[in-house]
Amino acid sequence: MSTLWAFPGQGAQQPGMLQVLPDAPVVQACIEQASAALGEDVRLLDSAEALQSTRAVQLCLLVAGVAASRLLSERGHRPDYVAGLSIGAYAAAVVAGALDFADAVRLVALRGELMQRAYPSGYGMTAILGLDQASVERLLGEVDGPVYLGNINAETQLVIAGSDAAMAAVAERARALGAGGTKRLAISVPSHCALLDGSARALAEAFSGVELRTPRVRYLSSSSARLIRDPQTLRDDLAYNMSRVVDWQATLVTAYERGVRLHLELPPGGVLSGLARRIFDAGQAIAFEGARLDTLDAMLRQEVSRDR
Repeated sequence: MSTLWAFPGQGAQQPGMLQVLPDAPVVQACIEQASAALGEDVRLLDSAEALQSTRAVQLCLLVAGVAASRLLSERGHRPDYVAGLSIGAYAAAVVAGALDFADAVRLVALRGELMQRAYPSGYGMTAILGLDQASVERLLGEVDGPVYLGNINAETQLVIAGSDAAMAAVAERARALGAGGTKRLAISVPSHCALLDGSARALAEAFSGVELRTPRVRYLSSSSARLIRDPQTLRDDLAYNMSRVVDWQATLVTAYERGVRLHLELPPGGVLSGLARRIFDAGQAIAFEGARLDTLDAMLRQEVSRDR
């Protein structure tokens, strides 16, 4: 049996998310390394006010995921697979050994700036609960204005992206159709749709000067739900994932079919663990946040002993 380390995307951020990481030297060294690459103190980016910025959110998610992973690695643990939802893919690529952390910090800062600059206000993402994909796509076709399918998180948990007005119209129709709920997410840009094609192309240009290596840990793309080994394919996956639909459900199914039975969600939050429990019915899904390190040690070692 294998383990998957999963890294959350935008919407999982929490004020103080870097401050609550374990006070370990390897964690502090990671924060210092990110600050040096960025030329500013990343500890100042996780306040409630700072997290109004897409750039700050994405940087904090990257740092939190990599710092927690390095702490686990120092304690003798290593994933069999990594995957990240949207911005989480950058932490996954770093942990897989395919992308240098300093390069990831600079690329993520640019990514956030490009997305924020393209849509400073009036756009975002909304979750639709209780309707299947076909129903949601039909509603998208009935509404005037820019709105697209963005995330497939579960069979009946989908996320749309677009203008506030168009999303509100879809949400109203979804509730009338019997949706269990709709929720405007804490995301201020329309991610994972054609509205970000131009920003993705600009980021791809920046990627051209960055070295990527063959992952040392198996990397699952949350866009294609496939394993990526080739550095050029990985470069494309990372640069363009902001404008491609996230199929997290299919990514989890792929992991499960490949023998993964322990899903570990790196910080912050626990939303991905809830989604994984729907798929990992014969396995376990846990979150780093809120768990004792000795408990995580025991669970991860148990999986290693089973593999042997």
